[in-house]
Amino acid sequence: MPDLLIELFSEEIPARMQDRAAADLKSHVTNGLVEAGLTYAGAAAFSTPRRLTLAIEGLLDRSPTLREERKGPRVDAPEKAIEGFLRGVGLRRDQLIERDEKKGRVFYAMIEKPGRPAAEIVTEVVQDTIATFPWPKSMRWGDGTLRWVRPLHRILCLLTTEAGAEVVPVTVGNIDAADVTEGHRFLAPGAFSVTSFENYAAKLKRAFVVLSAEERAEAIWNDATNMAFASGLEVVEDKALLAEVAGLVEWPVVLMGDIGAEFLDLPPEVLQTSMREHQKFFSVKVPATGRIEKFVTVANRGTADHGATILAGNQKVLAARLSDARFFWENDLRVAKSEAGLSVWTDQLADVTFHHKLGSQRDRIERIAALARELAPMVGADADLAAHAARVAKADLQSQMVGEFPELQGLMGRYYSAVAGLPEDVAAACQEHYSPLGPSDDVPTAPVSVAVALADKLDMLTGFWGIDEKPTGSKDPFALRRAALGVIRLVTANALTVPLAKIFGENFWSADLLSFLHDRLKVHLRDEGIRHDVIDACVSMPQNDDLTLLVARARALSDVLRTEDGTNLVQGFKRANNILTQAEDKDGVEYSFGADKKFAEAPEEHALFAALDSAEAKITPAMKTGDFATAMQAMAALRPAVDAFFDAVQVNADSDVLRRNRLNLLSRIRTVCLQAADLSRLDG
Repeated sequence: MPDLLIELFSEEIPARMQDRAAADLKSHVTNGLVEAGLTYAGAAAFSTPRRLTLAIEGLLDRSPTLREERKGPRVDAPEKAIEGFLRGVGLRRDQLIERDEKKGRVFYAMIEKPGRPAAEIVTEVVQDTIATFPWPKSMRWGDGTLRWVRPLHRILCLLTTEAGAEVVPVTVGNIDAADVTEGHRFLAPGAFSVTSFENYAAKLKRAFVVLSAEERAEAIWNDATNMAFASGLEVVEDKALLAEVAGLVEWPVVLMGDIGAEFLDLPPEVLQTSMREHQKFFSVKVPATGRIEKFVTVANRGTADHGATILAGNQKVLAARLSDARFFWENDLRVAKSEAGLSVWTDQLADVTFHHKLGSQRDRIERIAALARELAPMVGADADLAAHAARVAKADLQSQMVGEFPELQGLMGRYYSAVAGLPEDVAAACQEHYSPLGPSDDVPTAPVSVAVALADKLDMLTGFWGIDEKPTGSKDPFALRRAALGVIRLVTANALTVPLAKIFGENFWSADLLSFLHDRLKVHLRDEGIRHDVIDACVSMPQNDDLTLLVARARALSDVLRTEDGTNLVQGFKRANNILTQAEDKDGVEYSFGADKKFAEAPEEHALFAALDSAEAKITPAMKTGDFATAMQAMAALRPAVDAFFDAVQVNADSDVLRRNRLNLLSRIRTVCLQAADLSRLDG
């Protein structure tokens, strides 16, 4: 079985596109081969700044011959129908087979599709892949019509067997495939031929090209951390930057340089962000203090002076960038230290539109402040402090530093609040009120931060619901799903009692917004293994706007349903509910007037009365205190008595007195169980 090697050699591919491009090359080629009948044993894709590579092992040397039987018209069908069938199958009438069937004699065609050599199929698949490659952005160059991310220079396409290597005749525009590639642009610029993937990878390594992006990233990280460790320092981990830098070089050479002393007093986050965004540098910090003192850069080649010239150039450019950051920082500090303080920026937000139907950012700030004051008692925060924090939390949006680095919003607000002499709780809220931004983000716990964070997210939800700008399908331009998840995590992680229905008020959209939150809660709890129908059973209960209460009920019910008693009790409840519902529909009465023990006959009947008394004595007080675990366990404990009752007792007895009493007993089962959750909403 031959192995296939493909390399598409071009000008530099943007780092952000390389991983996706390698995956697309693999999927397009392998899918095309399989659809044409060529299966394979394994495939691996690689990318460097100048090449996409695909290696396929164990490819069939030709596609199998396929035979298909196709049913045609009856033998006595009109001539035009028979001629149409012949054209469709590409056969003559004397090549058809006749068979007797129930409705008469019918024509059949036996169509044989001969297999084709692998090289022929590979040619078609590779040419089609290149012509239709899904680059996010592409370009044309010269007189050709091919669109590629950057000018394509070479195509390497080889089928290798024990007998040797064969160039597959692929032609795209004015480029013909060959067995030739090139090494590093500067260190080994000459072309060379290869015979197999192993030969290709080895020759590339000798030509200063590391083919694997993972290998390049690992080498960069190991060299950087070892270099920093030798100086008693530590590299700030940044996986996204590591992946990007690995896509910028084919032969990574790690260098560590100094940051000018005049910049070391900038906040470490500013240094890190500026170096990452502008220079693609890693930050190197003092482990004990977090102070950033050096940087790591990755060159694409080694030099005779061991990178001294490269570092000198980098440090010069970095100084210019950090001078800008220092200028922003110093200007912002002057504003924060002024008599007016952060209110200078807050006032400017009156001229910044949040949404044309919801007013300016300043209008939004006032709404958040009012809501934070209302929420403060519910979260244990001082109302005045919460309102104050809300009024300054977004002030840094007008700062020069956040204008340059938007990702620092909130964090810079904390710095500026501290400089302005504001309380620590207010400064912390400036940074933390955006959290949580995602399912793995930390949840604020400081009361003032929680009040402002909740107010921020609830204002987003109520505001956009009020103007009918809700998420639709996959579209969520205002990140309202994220805001809803943030509300859920803030409330439940801090075990808060927040009456959302009261906060939403009697607006026409209130129920719909609460339902939206319940849907997001299902997604959130799914990771805990809590089924959606369990949440539905709890949402049907009173106080479903209290998310902490709702989650506690759902977790307790979910735990009970994982037990045998819980599962069987649900079936017993549903049986009781079905019998009772049918009887009430038939009789036109409601059996909810209380069963009387004096009419009980069977021991199992007496036992059920006793079990219900015992369960109710535990469930009722437990529900009042929100002790759902105790309530659910007491409910599950009914299972043996309910099972025994249905095994031994006929509900629809001949005696009307017994029948009515037993139906009322079933009604009591339903009533007792429904105190904990609406079990009728459970699946199954």
